Amino acid sequence: MVELAGLAVLSGESLQAYRLVNSKFPPIALFEDVADAADFEALYQLQALTNPRLQNEVGRLELVPRDEIPFGIPGCSYATAPFTHVNPAGSRFSDGSFGVLYLADRLETAIAEVRHHQERYWSNVAGLNYERFVFRGLACSFSDLGMKDATVVPLTDPIYAPDDYSHSHRLGKQAKREACPGLRYNSVRSPGAVCWALMTPRPVASIIQTSHFEMIWSGQIISVNQITTAESRPSDLH
Repeated sequence: MVELAGLAVLSGESLQAYRLVNSKFPPIALFEDVADAADFEALYQLQALTNPRLQNEVGRLELVPRDEIPFGIPGCSYATAPFTHVNPAGSRFSDGSFGVLYLADRLETAIAEVRHHQERYWSNVAGLNYERFVFRGLACSFSDLGMKDATVVPLTDPIYAPDDYSHSHRLGKQAKREACPGLRYNSVRSPGAVCWALMTPRPVASIIQTSHFEMIWSGQIISVNQITTAESRPSDLH
């Protein structure tokens, strides 16, 4: 059984990794409009007086300490949203009680991971014959200082079980409880690739949009296509 204490601590390399997010979820402007926590609190209280949708937009702020939010960085919203808008169904390293920012070593790895989960979800939607889904491709700069390295654990270990997350949930809870900033681990959907599970947005230096992708569903995902780059984005995809 993998224990957090038995994993090596990473030294603090500056890295770039990638992520896909559904384009139907826009960036949260409030996170981008402030330079620090004090400015955020003042603006949040002011906007709360006139914007009844603010709490839904910003999410559950109580789930992430203010001093862990990297205010002032490019893409603060992209870094923070996974921790305030938590999937109650959970994920590989979360049981749904806390958020995780997942990153991949290459864009192709991020696509493989997202494709698997989208295909699994949409296959359970009755009557869905054809659909087109658009995703933002994001590039993230961050430091792995203090994170634990689970890439030494073989893919045959239960923490990498394709669909049973009970063992990985246990490891993720340990990391969260012990304030470990994240885990480096082997991609299950793209063998040979590497992913990171950040338990806090604090290590992020920037997250910027680089492209758009579409996934075409017709009984299954039949194609994944890059449709725009950061330099040329049609207005209907903003």
